[in-house]
Amino acid sequence: MNLSGVLFFPVTPFDAAGALAEQVLAEHIGQGMAHGPGGVFAACGTGEFSALSESEHARTVRVAAEVVGGRVPVFAGAGGPIGAALNQARAARAAGADGLLLMPPYLTQGPASGYAAYVAAVAAELPVIVYQRGPVVLDPDTVVELAGVPGVIGLKDGLGDIDRIQRTVLAVRGKHPEFLFFNGLPTAELTMPAYRGIGVDLYSSAVFAFAPEIAVAYLNGDERLLTEFYAPLVRLRDKVPGYPVSLVKAGVRLRGLDVGPVRPPLVEVADDHLAELDALIRTGLALAAS
Repeated sequence: MNLSGVLFFPVTPFDAAGALAEQVLAEHIGQGMAHGPGGVFAACGTGEFSALSESEHARTVRVAAEVVGGRVPVFAGAGGPIGAALNQARAARAAGADGLLLMPPYLTQGPASGYAAYVAAVAAELPVIVYQRGPVVLDPDTVVELAGVPGVIGLKDGLGDIDRIQRTVLAVRGKHPEFLFFNGLPTAELTMPAYRGIGVDLYSSAVFAFAPEIAVAYLNGDERLLTEFYAPLVRLRDKVPGYPVSLVKAGVRLRGLDVGPVRPPLVEVADDHLAELDALIRTGLALAAS
């Protein structure tokens, strides 16, 4: 599957009553598409995957697929208990998704063979990118095994263990050169110099959701943004648990689109932090335009 450039992870908008705001979602994704992302990942981490009902998840993916209209691949989040993951996968396929970003199972952990069986079951429904984060910590041999499972097409790394991911890339590409790797750390742009050094060029961009101009400027080589925008954004992000999502949604609102609040257990951005985010966005936009 062809993925390139910036990967767009839209937020999931809610209205004043707390319900899914489908028209706002369509507008949000449409605005992002105008800046040429290489793929759209709906109802994933930035889209508050863990807070969506199965119905909301399916509707979110359907809206994304309709707006994108086949111009780039659309991936949907799936994961958690095996029954829920399979339901999400089937609903995403029916909604027009091209693939899945497979989140970790909840609570229960088994050996590598058990996880491989979990992945294989979901990948039988749609192509899968495995998300390495939280309880899913994979050694290179396990990723080689997963890369040989029909339907498993890639690995998103949310750990940031450069030694582990380097060994994994070397092991997998020797046997499965078409297998995809991408940097899935929060605010991935800040760590992309390290990932590019080990041959991983794809990355998820939370910033693209609220400031695609900045994300595209960085992709095109504006290294000033690392020190003037991304590093301060990471410092702000680390002040409160859950801010990797809350800040993104706040950023979309600051740019003029009312996507509503985050759902618990996430919390809204504090007023002083919101002012800091607003100033950072202004700085980043000025740099991107210069």
